[in-house]
Amino acid sequence: MTTTSARPNQAPPGEPPRPRLLRPARTAARYAVRHGLPAVYLSRAARRGDLVGRLLRDPAVREDPYPLYEQLRERGTVAPSALGPVSTSHAVAGEVLRSDAAGVGWDRSAAPPLIRWALRLGDELDATGVAEPPSMLVTDPPDHTRFRRLVSRAFTPRATLASEPMVRRTAESLLDRLAGRDDVVDLVAGYAAQLPVLVIADLLGVPTDRREDFLRWGAAAAATLDAGLPLGRYLAAERALRAMHAFLRGHFDRLRADPGEDLVSRLVTLPGDEALTERELHATVMLLLGAGFETTVNLLGNAVVLLDAHRDQWDALRADPAGWDGAVEEVLRADSPVQLTGRTITRDTELGGVALPRGTRVTLLLGAANRDPAVFADPARFDVTRRNAREHLAFSGGVHYCLGAGLARLEGVVGLRTLTERFPRLRVAGAPVRRDLRTLRGFATLPVALR
Repeated sequence: MTTTSARPNQAPPGEPPRPRLLRPARTAARYAVRHGLPAVYLSRAARRGDLVGRLLRDPAVREDPYPLYEQLRERGTVAPSALGPVSTSHAVAGEVLRSDAAGVGWDRSAAPPLIRWALRLGDELDATGVAEPPSMLVTDPPDHTRFRRLVSRAFTPRATLASEPMVRRTAESLLDRLAGRDDVVDLVAGYAAQLPVLVIADLLGVPTDRREDFLRWGAAAAATLDAGLPLGRYLAAERALRAMHAFLRGHFDRLRADPGEDLVSRLVTLPGDEALTERELHATVMLLLGAGFETTVNLLGNAVVLLDAHRDQWDALRADPAGWDGAVEEVLRADSPVQLTGRTITRDTELGGVALPRGTRVTLLLGAANRDPAVFADPARFDVTRRNAREHLAFSGGVHYCLGAGLARLEGVVGLRTLTERFPRLRVAGAPVRRDLRTLRGFATLPVALR
């Protein structure tokens, strides 16, 4: 494959030019298909009492989705909803995630003609988010296999273990900056978000002095995982996505001219048939940047809130730091950073006693599956000593198992242990504010007193 690229406001090679004056029309088409129409549809479903509609549209449910998950669980392992079949079952979710009869993509040719037209009109590299092809997140084998093979070496257990000293140094440096503060601080802005973004910036060879930009861009990319964003929120996300793509384009050019030892340098200098197209390169690196810290920032914030509500368990971890590995797994289970995902059935099959024809889209509520009483005893109870906590599905499963799961676990363990050692009396001091997202679950702000 070649690495020819489309510059801003140009179509990819082989497509007709796209004048800049068409940008508002393309933006309107993208918003209508991906957010405007879903928002209307889901809001109507919620008003009719559809539980999944409420899950995705009701702010009160966003704050605490777990009671609603239990209502859905009572309707069976696979229940009908406005989005089609939905499952709260750990067994069903695990089966679907690992099945070769289910994929992450969907057949656009089956969409109504107007939707297909809008998708073609709105297709533009510089406004593409992490949930659009050719991102690994929504690409099936064999393309997914090819992309994953190219980046997996940076996330092997050996590579992750080698990163531990750097993660610890980064955590300590960030906490040094907080050490002189006697007032209430926002732990998300000052630590939980900073740690993973600095780590992934180092891995990808991008300037750490741009970390505030990366945080803003990553939040924008993460927001596009949700369906039904308000127009203003979507426009802000698109502006951030355009800025991120512009940065990446320049970054790739710099590394082609002067490659380093980082992962992106290897990707931009791949030889011959291994080379990625410009769109594939943007999609891959954007996903690594966004996913590289989104899970961890939510994991760290969720952990602090849970441990603050269970001070006896936090005290036990302080006395015996060997328990941090299990504690991180329990946080991932009890309040999963990724709450839901979807798969498309690729051949007629049956799940949980329900026949599903080819093309059916199944929604898997990972946050509910991780509290399935068939797998986890007393699942609503937070217990850092839970023996089977690692059986959670917070990192998905099968060929799409999270590539950076090992790094996220390392950042969670090191980040929480270092924070606890430095500030043993840290406590939540105010009302944390949840992010206004449904797919990802974490905190936008987390006020804490360090002493």
